[in-house]
Amino acid sequence: MSVLNYFNYLKPIFKIMKKLFAFLSIVALITFGLSNYTIAQEDVMEGDTTEAAVEEQVVEEPAPVVVEEEKPLSFHEVLKEKFIEGGPGFMGIVLLALIFGLAISIERIIYLSLATVNTTKLLKNVESALESGGIDQAKEVVRNTRGPVASIFSEGLNRWDDGMVDVEKAIVAYGSVVTGRLESGVSWISLFIALAPMLGFMGTVIGMIKAFDDIAAAGDISPTIVAGGIKVALLTTVFGLIVAIILQIFYNYIVSKIESLVNDMEDTSISFIDLLAQHKK
Repeated sequence: MSVLNYFNYLKPIFKIMKKLFAFLSIVALITFGLSNYTIAQEDVMEGDTTEAAVEEQVVEEPAPVVVEEEKPLSFHEVLKEKFIEGGPGFMGIVLLALIFGLAISIERIIYLSLATVNTTKLLKNVESALESGGIDQAKEVVRNTRGPVASIFSEGLNRWDDGMVDVEKAIVAYGSVVTGRLESGVSWISLFIALAPMLGFMGTVIGMIKAFDDIAAAGDISPTIVAGGIKVALLTTVFGLIVAIILQIFYNYIVSKIESLVNDMEDTSISFIDLLAQHKK
């Protein structure tokens, strides 16, 4: 498979990733909007309920109080509540880091999955093509096979007329290019892994400063003021660490996948060179 055909093959994947990234961004914005709208509606309903309760107490005699057990909040509700308590500023930035990191991770996983082929079967097909139709038939086989290994084979076959030395050089040089493509974008994931907890720590420091400002304004160290400010400050750190943990899992999987593909390419390239050397004789 030539380089041009390889890029044409990947264009639909990049278009899908762009649409996915745009969708995730829209979902994040809608989530922010719905959260704020829900808070406003709850405040209005609480105010209306309070006024109605006051009027009812004036007109009617107080009814006996019935204590109802509070239903436990679901994980989604707890997460939304803590996200809102942490503040939309730093929590929103950390959420964007998660969205960007996941978008790149999903794109890399799809790319690496498409790059994985059965190299043993490919070598057998190339060997059969060399025996039956020669170099031209082998070129046709690798041209119709997707993946970086087939591209490396194609570069080696294109140098067939120049000798085995040039074939080996072409395979080694193009193997380095393919390895760089496999590792493309991974550094951005590591950036978001480091950035998410750092933003959380910054939000914590700013929240602590705000808590001390509240203490100074009140003129007294109130446990309520201190506890509330520290709670809000620490939520940004927790959320940042959660984002870093999630992205770290994806990062380790992608790195291990790249190492497996590179090792497979190196082993297959050695076998391919030996196959060409035997056919040259």
